[in-house]
Amino acid sequence: MKTSEIRELTSKEIVERLQTEQENLVRLRLNHSVSALDNPMKIRESRRNIARMQTILRSRELNENQK
Repeated sequence: MKTSEIRELTSKEIVERLQTEQENLVRLRLNHSVSALDNPMKIRESRRNIARMQTILRSRELNENQK
């Protein structure tokens, strides 16, 4: 998910997707520990998506506090 796509979402939608992505990451890591994944780069992609969403949520929180 690109940053521009995340910015278009509301904060509530981002939180929901963040929870889903975190669950997906746990599942990927568990599957990877049991047997090799077809594409282990999905773990990195998932981690980065989580970081993007958290960054955008934090920036929105700081913008609200400044007002």
